[in-house]
Amino acid sequence: MKRSAIETAKKMMTLRDFEGAIKILQSRAEMYEDSFDYYCTLGIACLYSGDAGLASYNFEFARRIKMNDTRLLLGQAAIFLRRGDTERAIQYYLDILDLDPQCQVAKNAMDFLREIHGDYETICRWVDSRKIEQFYPPIGVNPKKVGAFILAAVAGIIFGIAAVNFIGNLMAKKNLYAADGNRADLSEFALTSDEEKNPQEKDVSENLVHYILSDREITNAYEKASMCFNAYNDNGAQVEINRILNSNASSSIRQKARLLMTYLSEPTFDSLKENYSVDQVKADPKLYLDCFVDWSGRVANEIKYESSEEFTLLVGYEDQKNVQGTVTVKLSYIPVPQLDGSKPVRILGRICLDGDKVYLQGKSVYQNIND
Repeated sequence: MKRSAIETAKKMMTLRDFEGAIKILQSRAEMYEDSFDYYCTLGIACLYSGDAGLASYNFEFARRIKMNDTRLLLGQAAIFLRRGDTERAIQYYLDILDLDPQCQVAKNAMDFLREIHGDYETICRWVDSRKIEQFYPPIGVNPKKVGAFILAAVAGIIFGIAAVNFIGNLMAKKNLYAADGNRADLSEFALTSDEEKNPQEKDVSENLVHYILSDREITNAYEKASMCFNAYNDNGAQVEINRILNSNASSSIRQKARLLMTYLSEPTFDSLKENYSVDQVKADPKLYLDCFVDWSGRVANEIKYESSEEFTLLVGYEDQKNVQGTVTVKLSYIPVPQLDGSKPVRILGRICLDGDKVYLQGKSVYQNIND
């Protein structure tokens, strides 16, 4: 069977013939006017060819058709990364990890940004050397180099034996999560003297500012976020991070706050240190975005899908007397339980926003069948 233009282009991309892939796709533009795969594939080919402008143009068309796609988001994140707009890049990588928690490209990119602290000169060197391509949407192994890959794999096995000890020692030195239970060493993320003296962004015209903070309020928020992190109170740290990200804080402080956010861990029912009420969250959703809450109540309006479900949680209604509020709960990436609407249920979920509407992305569900 004859291949479609998109399939042919993808094959040419594995052979690293990006110009050829672009030509064949552009010659079939009228055939694929409403095709997400067309615009996304063309954007990726342009990105690898070095034409970031044309790549961005095609990604924007793809985004109008389908927003939540890992390939597309990786491509757009790479463009922001190339530009040195690390704050936007990090947000895209976080969105990718929400969709696909196991996405290794996004994880590697986040590690890279942590390591270089967003240094633009380093990013430029990686762009010039094409090392930046490891953070692009994957296009597969070049079949012409299969033999070389096999040899490299054999060598990698030999090297890996020695590397295991080296990596183990390196991780111990960095003390990311030491055996004694200490958390990551955030000394490298401490504010510089210049950031402490000039914590506010001079021109906020391009930023959507929700909180206008004084110099002292910005530095206090950052200090409190670090203190909460060290005390394993990740919700408290997230609130202060949100306060900074939505404020008139300088871009460098906001960038450090977003990097600090990547070290936060998902809690369990038992480890959650600070909980928030429905009234608190709905009064200021931006402040509590990405925090976890432990809310109980009863289930209503349950809708089941193939691998997920959503329902309305009547918060506080477990005793069937008073409803503190209602919120939509979405369950995915966990075994979807069979919930009984006549019994109380307890939800551990992450606060998310769909426009201005708050919903919970469920992490854990508990319902006592004996109640």
